Amino acid sequence: MSKLHNLNPTTDQKRKGRRIGRGNASGAGTYANRGMNGQNSRTGGGVRRGFEGGQTPLFKKMGKLKGFNAYKPTVFNIVNLTLLEEKFEDGDTVNQDSLAKKGLIDIRKPTKLLAKGQLKKKITIEVDKASKTAVKAVETAGGSVKIIAA
Repeated sequence: MSKLHNLNPTTDQKRKGRRIGRGNASGAGTYANRGMNGQNSRTGGGVRRGFEGGQTPLFKKMGKLKGFNAYKPTVFNIVNLTLLEEKFEDGDTVNQDSLAKKGLIDIRKPTKLLAKGQLKKKITIEVDKASKTAVKAVETAGGSVKIIAA
């Protein structure tokens, strides 16, 4: 049975490419469509990328970027209040180790507490950074936030 993956064109549908440089009798001989003289008619002829005939190339006219920038912003593990509400019980202490044991953060990065969601449990939290709204929300629920210095 004929299907799309095993269809082949018939012999009259196939067309061979034009072979050049095979002598004058072939109809595409003598200069082999390279023209008579010049750099591009020779074997190995042609110019490199960016060459503009001896004129200073554009890439050399463009300025170079100077200096060195070693600034790398700190990437934090983000912990939201909804996550703490779901994963921890009332009276728990939340820190890097407890979050990493539950598979919620990468232990190598510092942790930041953000105020997305609501917290109704009394939880003690130890993080590297916390937003003011998050601290206020935790303290309203009866918990406390301790910022640990790295």
